Amino acid sequence: MAETLSRQASQKRILKLREEIAYHEKKYYVDNDPQISDHEFDILVKELEALEARFPDLVTPESPTQRVGEKPVEGFPAVEHSSPMLSIDNCFEEQGLRDFEERIRKLLPGQKIEYVAELKIDGLSIAVIYRGGKYAQAATRGDGIRGDEVTANVKTIRALPLRIPDPREVEVRGEIYLPNETFLRINREREEREESLFANPRNAAAGSIRLLDAKEVAARGLSSFFYALFIDSAEENSQWENLRKLKDLGFKINPHSRLCSSIEEAIAFHKEWSEKRDALDYEADGIVVKVDSTAQRRLLGTTAKAPRWAISFKFAARQATTRINDIIIQVGRTGALTPVAVLEPVRLSGTTISRSTLHNEEEIRRKDIRAGDYVLIERSGDVIPKVVSVMKERRSGNEKKFVWPEVCPICHSAVFKPEGEVISRCVNPSCPAKIRESILHFAGRRAMDIDGLGEAIVDQFLDKKLVQSIPDLYSLRYEDLVGLERMGPKSSRNLLGEIEASKSRDVSRLVFALGIRHVGEKTAQVLSDRFKSLDALSKASVEDLTQVEDVGPKVAESIVFFFNQPENKELLSKLRHAGLTFSAVLDEISGPRPLQGQVFVLTGALAGMTRDEAQARIERLGGSVSSSVSTRTTWLVVGESPGSKLEKARRLGVRTIEEKEFLDLVGKA
Repeated sequence: MAETLSRQASQKRILKLREEIAYHEKKYYVDNDPQISDHEFDILVKELEALEARFPDLVTPESPTQRVGEKPVEGFPAVEHSSPMLSIDNCFEEQGLRDFEERIRKLLPGQKIEYVAELKIDGLSIAVIYRGGKYAQAATRGDGIRGDEVTANVKTIRALPLRIPDPREVEVRGEIYLPNETFLRINREREEREESLFANPRNAAAGSIRLLDAKEVAARGLSSFFYALFIDSAEENSQWENLRKLKDLGFKINPHSRLCSSIEEAIAFHKEWSEKRDALDYEADGIVVKVDSTAQRRLLGTTAKAPRWAISFKFAARQATTRINDIIIQVGRTGALTPVAVLEPVRLSGTTISRSTLHNEEEIRRKDIRAGDYVLIERSGDVIPKVVSVMKERRSGNEKKFVWPEVCPICHSAVFKPEGEVISRCVNPSCPAKIRESILHFAGRRAMDIDGLGEAIVDQFLDKKLVQSIPDLYSLRYEDLVGLERMGPKSSRNLLGEIEASKSRDVSRLVFALGIRHVGEKTAQVLSDRFKSLDALSKASVEDLTQVEDVGPKVAESIVFFFNQPENKELLSKLRHAGLTFSAVLDEISGPRPLQGQVFVLTGALAGMTRDEAQARIERLGGSVSSSVSTRTTWLVVGESPGSKLEKARRLGVRTIEEKEFLDLVGKA
């Protein structure tokens, strides 16, 4: 397009592109409300760059191509960087990388050129300074010249050393990120507390580092990778040496970097990791290819906004644009009314997406989401797809505002929103939707783990009135099941066996399975460890409960309220009569437990059991399970397709154990 437009048309198009890019930059960097995908934004920038390259006299200082990125966010002191933190040019196809090499060879004729290929971490760029071997300052990238001074918050990242073995002024640059497992845990906990979820790990990391309370930052579990090193403003002789020196100084570097003797090796690296990136425990959105030699980098130099010696080769986007066909309401086990967008099906990260949660009434109102809107959706790893933003510029006028229901759409009972909360709830304790979701939650893998009791079976139970409450599960007979759809003799016997086995599940699982508001899996375990029985827990006061670690007044009040409700007292009475375990089971192993004090980390897929089952087995034998490898780790259990934890374990000298050996270990006792 840039080559076909006249000068006059190009000038007009340049002005239009600058307006669009400036608008989307503000929406993305300042408002945290992107209107288009990263890929669509990059296309706009590429078009503008092409037009300005054709007509260089039309380039102006205020063009978005002439500055690096975002302005520093208000609320933190501004810090000027020792040297600009430049952005890196992007390409999306192999030819773009070959064009990059061709430009390099023209500028360095006859020279041997090697490259370093690194994974491009989808996080928050950071610059950290050490003086006299001590941590001194940290700043975000900001506009590339100045950034936000976030020293106290970055100090909380445990992967970052506070002392290094070098007394000179040392500056390191890299990315702060949130590991996927941590991100999923945080969102799971927020969901259990009925708080809004983070859209993706990058936004969670960026938002976390700008929190005003450093203690809250520390609780987020951020990590970091570093890739640039300046000692008294000087670099090592090559990028590969920079990485080795960073590691020697105690910094965390990405283990998957590669020294490439040709651009074809870099292309192979991209292909390899575009296929393997879902196995990583962090988000990577491409690779960065850098000329290795520092001397050659100096010769190549930089443009106003980007180095000539580096380029980013992006992976396929995890964002997509689609249309909302309808907005419906789902009713959860607590009666919470959750709006759901019914989407025009779209492929994203190898999955067809047709629905996305809209969280609550206030979220719809805040983003002004309407049926018929075109929206940007995003999906990271196994995270549920989210509507990131509404593309209001594409509205035709036929979109329909969503009217929040005054009654439950399932049972038509009244809807109530407690003061100070954003969630509306159905007040009917016998609402079929609440009963359905309560049963599914009760039977879930992390709760009573009744294998085979899925949505289709529960729907049949409710439709035929075989089950009208959770305790009814324990009154089911073979004759009730065998005639149901997809329930033959074998599957009927298996399901009855699973229901019977659930009676002996640990009391912590039962506490979680009851679906008490604000009580997640972790809190249920803590409560079980403290009170030892459901009876003792049910009699606990708010004062008793707030003495327990991680139990605040809101959670305590919710627990007391639950056990005081007549319908819940009846529920517990029936479950007791059915024979469920109401007290913590004392370990049958006499003397010290065989895995006491040992810390396990799991990586890859286990064939013989689920991760939850493996964790339960370890904890039952006295061990503990961590989500990340550290010097405290005793064993790394290696399953199929292990991630980066294996490489880290090898670096730290942590013992690894294959699944067969692990099963032998935990199967002894």
